[in-house]
Amino acid sequence: MHRHQQRFHKPFLVTAIVCISISLASAQEPFKPLRTDTPPAIDGRLDDAVWQAAPMVANFKTYRPDWSKDLSEKTEVLMAYDSENFYFAFRCYDREQDKIKSSVTSRDKMFSDDWVCINLDSFGDQQALYGFYINPLGIQGDSRATPTNEDRNFDAVWYSAGHINSEGYHIEVRIPFKSIRFSEKNPVTMGVIFERYINRRSEAGTFPPLDPAKGNSWLTQMHPMVYYDIKPSKLFEVLPAVTYTNREKADQGRLVTDENKGEFGVTTKYGITQDLILDGTYNPDFSQVEADAGQVDINLRYNLYYPEKRPFFLEGNENFSVTGCPNLIYTRTIINPLVGMKVTGKVAEKSHIASLYAMDELYTTNPDVTGRHAHFGIVRYKHALSDDGFIAALYAGKEMKQHNNRVAGIDGSIRVTPSSTFGFAGLLSYATDIPTSGFERGHKYEFMYGHEERSIGYGATFGRISDNFVAEMGYIPRPGIMYLELYLQPRLYPESELLRRVSFFLGTRQYKDLPSLIWENGYDLSVSLLLGGTVNASVYASAQTEVFLGRELNTNQVEASVSAQATNKLYSSLRVTYGNAIYYSADPYSGAGRRLAFYLRYQPWENLMADYNLTFADFYRKSDDVRIYEYTISRLKATYQLNKYLFFRGIVEYNNYRKRLLTDLLASFTYIPGTVLHLGYGSLYEKIHWDQANYIPSDRFLETKRGFFFKASYLWRL
Repeated sequence: MHRHQQRFHKPFLVTAIVCISISLASAQEPFKPLRTDTPPAIDGRLDDAVWQAAPMVANFKTYRPDWSKDLSEKTEVLMAYDSENFYFAFRCYDREQDKIKSSVTSRDKMFSDDWVCINLDSFGDQQALYGFYINPLGIQGDSRATPTNEDRNFDAVWYSAGHINSEGYHIEVRIPFKSIRFSEKNPVTMGVIFERYINRRSEAGTFPPLDPAKGNSWLTQMHPMVYYDIKPSKLFEVLPAVTYTNREKADQGRLVTDENKGEFGVTTKYGITQDLILDGTYNPDFSQVEADAGQVDINLRYNLYYPEKRPFFLEGNENFSVTGCPNLIYTRTIINPLVGMKVTGKVAEKSHIASLYAMDELYTTNPDVTGRHAHFGIVRYKHALSDDGFIAALYAGKEMKQHNNRVAGIDGSIRVTPSSTFGFAGLLSYATDIPTSGFERGHKYEFMYGHEERSIGYGATFGRISDNFVAEMGYIPRPGIMYLELYLQPRLYPESELLRRVSFFLGTRQYKDLPSLIWENGYDLSVSLLLGGTVNASVYASAQTEVFLGRELNTNQVEASVSAQATNKLYSSLRVTYGNAIYYSADPYSGAGRRLAFYLRYQPWENLMADYNLTFADFYRKSDDVRIYEYTISRLKATYQLNKYLFFRGIVEYNNYRKRLLTDLLASFTYIPGTVLHLGYGSLYEKIHWDQANYIPSDRFLETKRGFFFKASYLWRL
């Protein structure tokens, strides 16, 4: 029997080896999309002749929740192009069509749905990629990613459509070559990874499959894709914009006009070469169509952080992210720019440059001292190394009439092994104040090592920020520390439908507070579980101390969180934290506090979505158990998306601590990024009353601010 089995398996084994060898050989061949003179109609139907002849790839493998498993639903991708556009089509089969998660929503709001993605390394140099995401109804999301950061605020001009059918859903995509940067060669070689996410199973997979030994190093695993005879073109865009704003505020119990103005601005984009772009803007509209969500703004050691939302700064923002200091350039410090200019792109095969200049009009009552403008200048040069490694140099400055601040340094990342990287950064700061003849020099340096693969991750960070390090163009929460951080993150993948992944985190943080020379200690332990399809649960505990104004105080904490997509219509998350805390004042003291963050999203129809956020925080003084504050913010947002272009949105937010009620209404039409029409109205109500002499507390609301906002812009692309 044993010999018989050997004789039977020998030819089978030889055949298998030959098949595997052919498969591996073909896997190394670049994708060659079909060249067509008859482009498909982008309608999500896949009935065009081009898709009958276009090459196809399939056999997606998972990378989430586990690696290298067959994706539970079959996926096929088709590829074509003409002289001006890419074309991609996805056939996403699904045996449970009624459970496909989709919504008619605005751009970049579809990441909680099922989706597919084209991850495109347009230069084929493993330094950055575009992400083009599409949900089953054709709603778009896009991003720009580097080895250390993915920025989902990036917006490009491209076209997509989706259609849910009896097999699952189909997607069609058209990406103009003008919308991306790539090398001026023939043929052009790019890198690509196709991706699919199935929401109800928290399952994501790719083709080509990701190597579990390389972890999330996507840029080193791109598959080559070749295009011939792409028509070269120089990009030129003009984006004029008109805005009108009317604001009123309370004066002696009545609303009076505070601001009433209309403005015109223009932004241009010019392709110096195919891969080097000049952006210029005059009097740009930097208003935001949605107010920042409220945050707890009491008992703060650091200033609150708000994300950038303004289009001119968002584009190319990932190019200014410094290794180990991602917020060194924080463009919200540029408050009211009059003019701006950017040059970004490649200046040589392995050399990339990103530069920004902005003149900020200052709100000042003493222009003879401060001047009327602040000038921001930023330049970052990056040179590509092997794999996705790089080394970069940066200069950033803020220049005023009698004050300036400059930061310069180098940073980089080196791939040590397929699954590990070494990163470093070294920065010097210089600040002068002319009236006092004072100046300060400071420094920051950091070294990092990280290793990531399927079953384990670990790493270490060592760094120092001097207490006189100043970066006014950035967000540096805490200078004056030296730190060492270590972590170990093992992961288990049980063969169970109930418990699908278990992640542990063990870490330690040792900080030296430089002004006091006192060491802080922190020890962290957490366990995270993926249960069933979409339930994520975690428990975290930390034994730690914190130094403030020369005093070391206990800040031990425990935290529990859970989130779940209960049905296609309902998603919720809850995070609860309890522990010791510090009251940050001139005479700090110990206390204890609770924090709660609750989120609920309800989507009764594809076009209607309601989001509710509840934020709670309190603080008790330990010495006498007196409650110092209790802070609650409730925020409800309802959005009706008539189609992919037009939505109506209302926001109501109540701050119980400040006794303030905010309302915000918006009608918004976006055809493509840049071609938009916004109409907004908002009010602020406070529990106060005018008694003919002063504002005094009241049980009733008084409208203290009111604003109307209009914006129209149109993108001309030549």
